[in-house]
Amino acid sequence: MLNSSETSVSFPALYRILADETRYRLIVLLLGHDYCVSELARMLAVSESAVSQQLKMLKEVGMLHGERRGHFMHYTIDRKILWMLSCDLQQLASMERKERTEADTGCACTKCGDGCSAEVKFFCHGAPDMEGKTALPMAPADRRKH
Repeated sequence: MLNSSETSVSFPALYRILADETRYRLIVLLLGHDYCVSELARMLAVSESAVSQQLKMLKEVGMLHGERRGHFMHYTIDRKILWMLSCDLQQLASMERKERTEADTGCACTKCGDGCSAEVKFFCHGAPDMEGKTALPMAPADRRKH
C-alpha cells in the first residue's frame, strides 16, 4: 500500500484537494467514467477554464491521469491516492488516546493543584464556581473592551 513518503505530496495537501466542493464533485464524476473538459464543464454547470484549473490541481498531486482520444483529452482519477488517504484516515481513527503528563501540559497538578498559577487554574481548569461544567476559552475580562 502507498504511504505519504512514496508520493511527492503530503497528506494535508491531499486533504485540501478534497476539501473543495468542485474538485470533490469532479473526483466523484471521474471515478464513474472518463470525461473530457467540455463534458465535465457541462455536467458541473461551470466554465471549461474553471474545470481546467481544478483538473490542473488534481494532476499536480498525482490524482489525475489523461489520455488523448482524437482531438480531446479524457481524464480519470488514480484510485491509489484515494486508497492511501483511506488508510491514513483509518490510522487516525484507530489512534489510542494517551493520558496527559506534566511534560505535555506544563501543569504539575491534577485539576487545580498547587502547581498552577491563578491564570492556568482559570483558563485550563475553569473558574472555581464551574465545578462539573465545561468552561469555554475566553479573552481575559480585564482586556475586553465594552
